Amino acid sequence: MAAAAAPRLHSVFVYGTLLADEVVRVLLKRVPPSSPAILHNYHRFSIKGRVYPAILPIDCKNVAGEVLRGITDQELDVLDSFEDVEYERRAVEVSLVDNSEKLIVDAYVWGNKDDPNLYGEWDFEEWKRLHLEDYLVMTTEFMEELEKPQD
Repeated sequence: MAAAAAPRLHSVFVYGTLLADEVVRVLLKRVPPSSPAILHNYHRFSIKGRVYPAILPIDCKNVAGEVLRGITDQELDVLDSFEDVEYERRAVEVSLVDNSEKLIVDAYVWGNKDDPNLYGEWDFEEWKRLHLEDYLVMTTEFMEELEKPQD
């Protein structure tokens, strides 16, 4: 009898609300191992009327974030649903902060490069201070809805 193929695991670069372990824990029921990383030639924008950021390719800019490792197919499906249709999951190259190793990983990139609602730079610490508590409530409600049995 042939052995079952090992499940494919993914690495995902996160740069916004998913930098908060509390949010990741609600979505994935665990906090995967992570490594600090830099995404070169991208910029992290604030979005008018939203509390979460967007990234888009911009020459000579960098986005600091983390690479979540060991993401299962099922967990990737949850992240895809959470990030919704405004983002496109794309393969990007990041550099790990601790050893400059370059990795190809998935990242959620804003789908509309001409969006007039993008401005400035999004700040994680400010978001944590002002919005984390409400965001955790919203994330919990999202997961409750996602996990409901389909009729």
